[in-house]
Amino acid sequence: MRRSVQERARATRRSLLEAAACLFAQQGYAGTSVNDISVRSGRTSGSVYFHYASKEGIALAVVRDGFATWPSLRAHYENHSVPPLHRLVTLSHEIAHALAEDPLTRAGARLWAERGTINVRLPDPFGLWTTATTRLLAQARNRGHLAPHLRPAPTARTLVRTFFGFCTLTEALEGPDALAGRLADWWELTLPSLRGHPRPAAGEPPEPPPAPEPPAPEPPAPEPTLPQQPGRRGAPYDVQR
Repeated sequence: MRRSVQERARATRRSLLEAAACLFAQQGYAGTSVNDISVRSGRTSGSVYFHYASKEGIALAVVRDGFATWPSLRAHYENHSVPPLHRLVTLSHEIAHALAEDPLTRAGARLWAERGTINVRLPDPFGLWTTATTRLLAQARNRGHLAPHLRPAPTARTLVRTFFGFCTLTEALEGPDALAGRLADWWELTLPSLRGHPRPAAGEPPEPPPAPEPPAPEPPAPEPTLPQQPGRRGAPYDVQR
């Protein structure tokens, strides 16, 4: 009996959270009221306040829930048999997909962007991703896949911030469906500046240097011309005379 009550409570909280996430993602924090959440979820306002003390509490729960799945994405790509930069690109596409398709992730990102209007401190997910990106870049450097002038930590900070700014602006200008294609364009520009020259694995001979280009052939010598005889314009000397 007690278990069924707990299960019903969890189901109610989940339905409220999902309703709030959809509204926050569509309308923002200021544009969503507790009554809106009540109507969207099909629950009473009393039920909303029973599970969450305030709208700020609902926003905090949405952000936490939306960001809770991100560590599992990171763990999924800790496969050392895959090149680190390849894992980084794949991971970015997974995050972009969640930002485009998952209501809780979308709501969490929008609420974090609007955190100045919310009277509660929201968790910061970007430290997690900066750490994960730093690790991947450090692995890439150890394999010789990262350009030698780049340092993993500052490069990771720049990548994470530009990535999320890029996603935010792309969605604002073109909608979430454009994220995947635009992200491919972004990596086409960014990836060449990250890449170094891979070092061979242990026991592998190094790659031979490229063969030098053959020298360009010398131009043919001009054909000799005979001098003209004096007084005979245009006539050559008579070599028999």
